[in-house]
Amino acid sequence: MPAALWHLYILRTAAGLLYTGITTDVPRRLAQHQCGKGAKALRGKGPLTLMFHCAVGDRSAALKMEYRIKQLSRGQKERLVSDQPHDLTRYMAQPRRVPA
Repeated sequence: MPAALWHLYILRTAAGLLYTGITTDVPRRLAQHQCGKGAKALRGKGPLTLMFHCAVGDRSAALKMEYRIKQLSRGQKERLVSDQPHDLTRYMAQPRRVPA
């Protein structure tokens, strides 16, 4: 049985905050967050919008990429959402084009 394919996703709260997470099933995880059964950080934050998601490989790779994305500045995260890269690993290897 092949290992599950993990995805990284970025949500925007009603207040405009960005939340980054990983999952094997983006629609299921978004539904969990929407009904308050996901991360505590998102409970009571109003409607959530899926801004970005992409496959990142196995769980280990997903955790590492999630950490890297969480280290970005807000401006860099906004740029990532705007750019919508298909290959996140390649995108993250590029020199930063956004001020920190």
